Amino acid sequence: MQIKPKKSLGQHFLKDENILSKIASSVLAGKEDRIIEIGPGEGALTNHLLKHSDDVTVVEIDQRAVELLEHKFPGLDIVQKDILKADWETLKTENKRHFICGNIPYYITSPILFKVMDSGHWYKRAVFLMQKEVAERLVAPPGSKTYGILSVQAQIFGKTALLFTVSRHAFFPKPNVESAVISFEPYAQNLPVDIANFKQVVRMAFNQRRKKLSNSLSPLLAGREIESIDLNLRPEQLEPKHFVTLTEELFSEIS
Repeated sequence: MQIKPKKSLGQHFLKDENILSKIASSVLAGKEDRIIEIGPGEGALTNHLLKHSDDVTVVEIDQRAVELLEHKFPGLDIVQKDILKADWETLKTENKRHFICGNIPYYITSPILFKVMDSGHWYKRAVFLMQKEVAERLVAPPGSKTYGILSVQAQIFGKTALLFTVSRHAFFPKPNVESAVISFEPYAQNLPVDIANFKQVVRMAFNQRRKKLSNSLSPLLAGREIESIDLNLRPEQLEPKHFVTLTEELFSEIS
């Protein structure tokens, strides 16, 4: 029993058993830990995750996939929902370590990543298969062409690593791009600044990345001087922690 991949849902099913096994092992979950899988599709990765944990919950929007999963894995905890609208509180279990995993659709990769990063540090580790280009942005260092909003947020909220790449030939249907697997481990401590303010500063800076910070952040600066950061720099020249410092000074001045 199989389902035909839906282009509208960005479905590209990973078929390589060795890669599937490698992804499942990379989650680092134990038998008693809870794994939440995003977008299981036909359950190829689910099958491997169940070898590592006795507590797997899958979140799937496609009714056809849900019916297939119910047939393939009797008793599996299946939540039929759009992950971007799902409430993490309903997916948690008391006194458990939580892990998140998934082969996530390319067209909503960034929204899913932001949702996961924004949800706090209730989970131990997340492992995702995604477009290689996005994976490279996540781990991009300051000064590189791919360093941007996603890089700063990922690196300030947790420890991010690109684990390995995956050829397009491992999927059906083949995507037009190469893929990669990343891990993200959220930091336990909270930022010393308001997260909404921090995001606003990062977004404003990179929305005009060719301009100096003095220009891109001028609506927040309102002519005031900032001592901690050289505003003649461009955003890609700042390390992630510098955006926290900049936010702290900007909004303490405003208040």
